[in-house]
Amino acid sequence: MSEQFFDVAIIGAGPGGISAAARASQQSMSHVLLESSGKHANTIQQYQKGKHVMAEPNQLPLRSDIEFEAGDRESILKNWEHSINNTDINILYQAEVISIDGDKNNFRISLKSGDFISAKNIILALGVQGNARKLNVPGEDYSFVQNTLESADAYQQETIVIVGAGDSAIENAISLSHHNRVILINRRNDFSRAKEANMNRILKAIDTKQIECFYESAIIEVKQNTAEQEFPGQIVLKTPDNVISLECHRVITRLGTVPPRKFVESAGIRYVSEQPDAIPEISLHYESNVPGIYLIGALAGYPLIKQAMNQGYEAIEHILGNPIKPSDHSILQEKLEILACGEDVENALTQMTQNLQLFRDINPLNLRELIMSSDIIAPEPGDEIFAQGCYSSNFYNILCGEVRVHTDSDDVFTLKQGLFFGESSLISGRPRQTTVISGENCILLVTPPRAMKKLIRMEKSVNDRINKTSIIRSLTRLMPHTPEDVIRNVAKQTKIHHFTANEIVFREGDPSGHLYLVRRGSITLSKKTGAGEVIVAYCAVGSFIGLIGLSKNSNRMVAAQATVTTEALSIDYASFNELLLNNPRLRAKVQQETQYQLAQYPSMQAEPKRGETLSFLMDHGIGEATNILIIDESLCIGCDNCETACAATHHGISRLDRKAGPSFDSLHIPTSCRHCEHPHCMKDCPPDAIHRLGSGEVFIDNDTCIGCGNCVENCPYDAIKMDEIKQNVSLFARLLGKRPQVTYKTAVKCDMCKDLKSGPSCVNACPTGAAIRIHADQVVSLVNKRVTSLS
Repeated sequence: MSEQFFDVAIIGAGPGGISAAARASQQSMSHVLLESSGKHANTIQQYQKGKHVMAEPNQLPLRSDIEFEAGDRESILKNWEHSINNTDINILYQAEVISIDGDKNNFRISLKSGDFISAKNIILALGVQGNARKLNVPGEDYSFVQNTLESADAYQQETIVIVGAGDSAIENAISLSHHNRVILINRRNDFSRAKEANMNRILKAIDTKQIECFYESAIIEVKQNTAEQEFPGQIVLKTPDNVISLECHRVITRLGTVPPRKFVESAGIRYVSEQPDAIPEISLHYESNVPGIYLIGALAGYPLIKQAMNQGYEAIEHILGNPIKPSDHSILQEKLEILACGEDVENALTQMTQNLQLFRDINPLNLRELIMSSDIIAPEPGDEIFAQGCYSSNFYNILCGEVRVHTDSDDVFTLKQGLFFGESSLISGRPRQTTVISGENCILLVTPPRAMKKLIRMEKSVNDRINKTSIIRSLTRLMPHTPEDVIRNVAKQTKIHHFTANEIVFREGDPSGHLYLVRRGSITLSKKTGAGEVIVAYCAVGSFIGLIGLSKNSNRMVAAQATVTTEALSIDYASFNELLLNNPRLRAKVQQETQYQLAQYPSMQAEPKRGETLSFLMDHGIGEATNILIIDESLCIGCDNCETACAATHHGISRLDRKAGPSFDSLHIPTSCRHCEHPHCMKDCPPDAIHRLGSGEVFIDNDTCIGCGNCVENCPYDAIKMDEIKQNVSLFARLLGKRPQVTYKTAVKCDMCKDLKSGPSCVNACPTGAAIRIHADQVVSLVNKRVTSLS
């Protein structure tokens, strides 16, 4: 093919690239759409058959010449193929780009085929998945080795080897295991890269022999069998012990992809940081630091289909020199109306970045997305923003005016325009530690936790400023009236540590040069005895870890282990000791904490059953529970009144399974929502249908739920299920013969009977008092009471 010259070359035929090409075609722009694979929308092509594709965000209008609405994978791909064929899009398949050279108006694109394409402008719509990682072993190109799974139902009664330990590998393995023998090859010794829900599912499948797993193993060769043999091929597997061969019908590799960062940077494009999930530097119009090269969609930090399609349209209009406001302009204008900015949204956002210290270095596109997800409120002077003790994780920036913060020590301090608050509960998942009252001329930007956590992941400057402020405020709460320079000096030496569930914080006998202050999650302390390791204390948010035996050149007297995902601040011995000498309040807190921990040691050691019971409860996730149902099986008579009452309260659908769940020494944890400090179910809810009341109840808004099932997958305790919701029918209508009609399936779970003044019906219906609900902080008291009553 002779070299051709275009006004714009669009690389990547995903939704953003197709939308950009369609707009270019509509505007009679010479263009070419380059796709490295043989089909359009390669990522969606790799979804499993029948997968539901969502059109999020709901409030964002679609701006594209290509139609798109939520639906199944097949219908969406078919509609896009129809659009490509009917809008004169100039698309080249199997056109893998290997390099980009030149400058604006004279770019030269080299293809793997050896051909070249020249263009005035380039739009990169590559996505972030890149090319699938390969096994890099002899035989990996045989026909029975694949890296996608379109439909698990297409394979029956086969032996299938899956290589990988991430979410895709786990999901494929579980879906295939229903009708096939599945062998999973994990090059690591755990599944820590997967979502917690998937990790729990695969471990359960392995424990029950539903799936075979080889840990710390790797394929070193793939061999093809002769035609007369039962299996098409075999793998040669190196395990920790030896080298073995396994015959199989097919091998599915799910090793992730090679991100296109190296390729993008080779074109001269800069990224905002060295972080693995960092995005390139782009302008408000999606132009990179290289003039004439634009980035849209997931590559620019916007993974949602609708966002990519809008950006493709807008990028073409900008290249043509047509003034166009972003598709979110009208929504932002309405949001910012309270600031009296008129139609000048851009100026209002610029002022916001200048006035709010947290956003001074933020990418403008990330700020727009944050505002879209936030609310701007103007409370009256004296209004309560939130009260001490309430559950709320919203994050607040002060756009105008001031707020007054009331602490538990009756101190009051003022935060003014430009500052933020609410970070403590966002981090800990615990109730508010202070009460905040609005002052004069107060206007606040209120951001829900999911949107704020996403921004923290994407913007290092935001993460750093929140952490720095959080450390200073944590130390200030511990040591009120301490000079600010002293606080800041200690804060500079304080470090943040992150621990995964069950990770060792320190071991008994380790050097004790510093102590920890828990700011998220919880930690158990244990001590070696003749009977083995015995848990002697449970420490939640706000607890000091390492107080016992803390002195210069001493060793740890106990071991510490995180019960759930945990964060802690570490303060070195010398700095802490100096603070103790000059701060009576802190000294009193430390003495109280030390006495509390020491008081637990003798009883736990003298009666190992206490530690064993506490260990059982911690092993089953009680460390993150704010309200968990526990049943004393020595009192339970099996009447199932708890389930019956639950069903009667929730449209005939019980939200608990009394018989399911683990038991130990007559203590039973039935399957029911624990209302976690950081609810797993809220992590990935597209319509944001899961909420937490100020009193702690986590509930699902069934009017908003779209039935995607993400919360079911993300809950590690199987406490959520998809069920059919029936329309309520009045008594009169029933008498006329009308029956409830099933409308749709939606996610259902325990909501702690939030609408009943009497509290949870399961507890109220128990005739023997066997059913109780407790917070994780009450677990030690429960254990002590139980062991004492049985001894």
